[in-house]
Amino acid sequence: MSRSLRRGSIAALAAIAIASLSSCAAGNTPDTLQIKPDNAAATLGTNLRLNNIVVVTGEGASGDHTGPANVVVNIANTADAPAELQSVTVGGAATTFADAAGAPLSGIIIPARGAVVIGGQGNPSATAASATVHVGGFAPTVFTFKDGQKVEAQAAVSPDSGADGRGLYKGFGPTPSPTATPAKTTTPGAATPGATAPAPGATTPGAPATGAAVPAGTTAPAVPAAH
Repeated sequence: MSRSLRRGSIAALAAIAIASLSSCAAGNTPDTLQIKPDNAAATLGTNLRLNNIVVVTGEGASGDHTGPANVVVNIANTADAPAELQSVTVGGAATTFADAAGAPLSGIIIPARGAVVIGGQGNPSATAASATVHVGGFAPTVFTFKDGQKVEAQAAVSPDSGADGRGLYKGFGPTPSPTATPAKTTTPGAATPGATAPAPGATTPGAPATGAAVPAGTTAPAVPAAH
C-alpha cells in the first residue's frame, strides 16, 4: 500500500470515529432522549399549561363518529394559588366531571405548583355523553376556568383501541354502560310448575287423622291402656 493511500485510510477512519462519538454524545443527552408527543398543547397566562390534549372515543370507533368521548389532558399550574377547571367542551358538546371513583364533580382543582392528569385509571375524568368527531382527525376543544379565562385547542381524536384490541390510548376511553339484567318476578300465590295443590281436608299419607267422625251407631274402638 502506498504512503498516500495509507494516509487517506487513516484520515477516513478518524473521521468516522469522531462522527460516531459526536452522535453518541448528542443522542444520550436528556434533551434528545425526551419524548415529545405530537399532541396539542396550550398555555393560559403565564402559569397554566395544558399538555397532550387528546379526545378518546369508544373502542373500535372510526371515521365520522357520534357518541361518548373522554378528554385526556395534563394541566400544570406554576402559580402560588390553585386554579379550578369548570368546564370542557368537545366540538360544542359539554362534558361532565367525575373523580377517580366515579363520583360527580362540579370542577377539577389544579393545585398550586402542581399538576393534574385528567383521564385514565385513577384520575378524574371529563366525559362528553355524545360528541360528534372524526376519528383520526381533530376536534375543537375548549377549557374554561373559574376566573372566566378560556383556552382552545385542536385536539387529536383517537379510539380507545383498534380492531386488534390494542392502542396508544387503551383504557382512556369512555366506560361502556353496563347492560341491566331483567329481574325475575314471581306472581304472589302462583303454583310451582309440576306441583299439585293438596285437596282441602286431605291428610298427609301415614299421618293420623285428627277429629275424624265416627258413624252413628258404632262404637269407636277402645284404645289399649298403657301398662
